[in-house]
Amino acid sequence: MQSIRNIAIIAHVDHGKTTLVDKIIHASKIFDAHQQFDDLILDNNDLERERGITIVSKNVSVRYKDVKINIIDTPGHADFGGEVERVLKMADGVLLLVDAFEGPMPQTRFVLGKAISLGLKPIVVVNKVDKENCRPDEVHEMVFDLMFNLDATEDQLDFVTIYGSSKNGWMSTDWQKPTDNITPLLDAIIEVIPPAPSEEGTPQMQITSLDYSSFVGRIAIGRVKRGTLVEGANMSLCKRDGSIKKVKIKELQVFEGLGRVKVESVSAGEICAVTGIEGFEIGDTLADFENPEPLARIAIDEPTMNMLFTINNSPFFGKEGKFVTSRHLRDRLYKEMEKNLALRVDETDKEDTFLVYGRGILHLSVLIETMRREGYELQVGQPQVIFKEENGQKMEPMEHLVVDVPEESAGKVIELVTQRKGDLLIMEPKGDLQHLEFNIPSRGLIGLRNNVLTATAGEAIMNHRFVAYEPFKGAIPGRINGSLIAMETGPGTAYSIDKLQDRGVFFVEPGEDVYMGMVIGEHSRQNDLTVNIQKGKQLTNMRASGSDNNVKIVPKKQFSLEEAMEYIQKDELLEITPKSIRMRKIYLDENERKRYGNN
Repeated sequence: MQSIRNIAIIAHVDHGKTTLVDKIIHASKIFDAHQQFDDLILDNNDLERERGITIVSKNVSVRYKDVKINIIDTPGHADFGGEVERVLKMADGVLLLVDAFEGPMPQTRFVLGKAISLGLKPIVVVNKVDKENCRPDEVHEMVFDLMFNLDATEDQLDFVTIYGSSKNGWMSTDWQKPTDNITPLLDAIIEVIPPAPSEEGTPQMQITSLDYSSFVGRIAIGRVKRGTLVEGANMSLCKRDGSIKKVKIKELQVFEGLGRVKVESVSAGEICAVTGIEGFEIGDTLADFENPEPLARIAIDEPTMNMLFTINNSPFFGKEGKFVTSRHLRDRLYKEMEKNLALRVDETDKEDTFLVYGRGILHLSVLIETMRREGYELQVGQPQVIFKEENGQKMEPMEHLVVDVPEESAGKVIELVTQRKGDLLIMEPKGDLQHLEFNIPSRGLIGLRNNVLTATAGEAIMNHRFVAYEPFKGAIPGRINGSLIAMETGPGTAYSIDKLQDRGVFFVEPGEDVYMGMVIGEHSRQNDLTVNIQKGKQLTNMRASGSDNNVKIVPKKQFSLEEAMEYIQKDELLEITPKSIRMRKIYLDENERKRYGNN
């Protein structure tokens, strides 16, 4: 029996987690010395690379001193809490990675809280100690306080701390004494993290994630809790509703390096992939054929937001996407639910329309962006927060919001957050920045990021996580300005956009095709205004010399997908195609808008 250590890495977005895993992989000489890798090996999906965040957890393994270390990379965003919960079930210990300047962040706290309650043993890695104005000793204190606040046991509080710079490839037990490699970290993992226990008895394995291959179909991944799995064996699959299905293991694979290797049997403590099982869900247990015993199911946090998804029925539908029908949309959403645990899909009374529930705007926008890149066209409505009733009282989700902002802009940020029913809890200096912490309703966060970035000239850093449901806080002011709406269909002209510049800010530029009822700008006043941007100049044979060429148009306002989702109003939809994001009114015709507008 070889010795195994299963370790999950926890870190806030952008604290260097994926870089560290890459360095560990390099250090254990998986690759030939001749091979050069420039970019990150783990974040392999385009979206993850562009945003620099981990969305889907991944497994790799390295060998060091005859010990196999299985490393599980976890997402850092609370929006992907569904991913985190199940990943930690596979680990015996965690590597908590914190930035030597920023210290532990709110999202780190979310995942760390889950790990501590599961009784996992932590190792703390203070990363980026080569940055100027870093404060490793203070950060070490902050981590201790955080763990204490999360009710860690004495054993967990007695953690080992390693300092270093994963970018430069060194780790050390003393941050003032740099080394030239990361072996101190690997040594600490072997000493501190308990070996994976090998329980004897009838086999049990909980399916905690899945993979898909076009050759063998769905592949179940999990950690063998007890006993041994054998290739070709008949097993029982214990489902959520208590039913038991008979299945057969076709093939077993364990993780080696970045890939998987086929094996004949897998014993307790090891993480493996099983092919040949049909009809499983995440959380199901693979158990003994004769006397199956299911493991406790994974508890997933409830969704806090929902959005209406519907097919694209705008005048431009089908021009850019491959998948445009409601059948395509339904199949894609149900397929996503199989692996995205925190997502729920309900069909509504209206055909072609689905209510999709998720953990937050980021969670939903990643799904929309992925679908868009796969060639789907769809429309989504304004994100809505999910309310609950408790003892006759209306409850709403509250979030803990942390903003780091230059001192001179702190007042503006506090004003913006308190307008949206946020309560200021903490205000303290942090280097050159002011560190602000608030409790704010989830509703108040919709559209807040745009306003805060505008008010602070883009210098604020915002993070938030879900805390709990609390009593309803009352009405929150929404967007004040109305929309500019296109009156006709066709390309806009520079002449007419120039003449309308004093009416507001445009989201389109001359020559861009628009359709009747499309939102093409923000009105400078509170009401909506329908404008004609197709009108050309009246041609006469009278010419004033030089007056024709001086059309100066302000560049259009660009929106990212999340910004557009937060921007639209209740009576608007977002049309999303592989190439464009357009805002539109639900009713394109102005007379219909007037008729239904007051209902």
